[in-house]
Amino acid sequence: MRFGRVRQESGHIPVVQVGTTMFDLRPLASDIDGIFLSGSGMARTTDWIAEGRLRPLRDGSLTPNGAPIARPGKIVCIGLNYLDHAAETSAPIPTEPIVFMKDPSTIIGPFDDVHLPRGSKKTDWEVELGVVIGSTARYLESTDDALDYVAGYVLSNDVSEREFQLERGGQWDKGKSCETFNPLGPWLVPSRDIDDPQNLQLILTVNGDVRQDSSTSQMIFPVSYIVWYLSQFMVLYPGDLVNTGTPAGVALGANDFPYLTEGDVMELSISGLGRARQKVVAR
Repeated sequence: MRFGRVRQESGHIPVVQVGTTMFDLRPLASDIDGIFLSGSGMARTTDWIAEGRLRPLRDGSLTPNGAPIARPGKIVCIGLNYLDHAAETSAPIPTEPIVFMKDPSTIIGPFDDVHLPRGSKKTDWEVELGVVIGSTARYLESTDDALDYVAGYVLSNDVSEREFQLERGGQWDKGKSCETFNPLGPWLVPSRDIDDPQNLQLILTVNGDVRQDSSTSQMIFPVSYIVWYLSQFMVLYPGDLVNTGTPAGVALGANDFPYLTEGDVMELSISGLGRARQKVVAR
């Protein structure tokens, strides 16, 4: 089972795909948001399909073109969370997660264009495992049950302008929150359908050339630790998105890869979460 949103002129249609059949979720939910996720929406979906209360879409071959969740209350990101990425940037391995925030309005669909900000010289790609929160998490006691607070996982591209981020002073947010800088999806896959979030392959190519090819097994801080850790400093609400860091292979690294320019095409995937494609255009 996997959830998505099909964008049309009249708005987004929430959908769920089971096997090769795609169902319209609107009889059950107006959107895939915190209300749906916190209200046992995923479990109820299974029941409604079994009871025949959700009808298949006429065109079951549709690929969701909208972000798979409605705009979250917040996007929380973890920096330098892969051993190989820390090594390629000559950064010390963090002893605690590096936390920063990203503007939720940066979220776009998985096949939308990414806009180069005005004055950009160092726009970079970052394939990441996105974690969508399903239950309110505050001051969790341990990492043992932290994954119980996760609704599901998404494919995320934490696009970054490195000059804005690192060379212009202040926080990282300037280089992370430019318009269109968080393509997401196409699918939200329930956590129960992902056997092990620490055993997923991440791949990103630019113009067909492989830039990133790694595994979530290389994370310094696993998903369970990240959710527990964040809950000690902020409340995570249903529908919030956590970007968990990127592996080696970014332009910022020691690979001598060129930064993104107009016309470049990024293609990315994570095991079980689908594939996405974004073209870079001038703003």
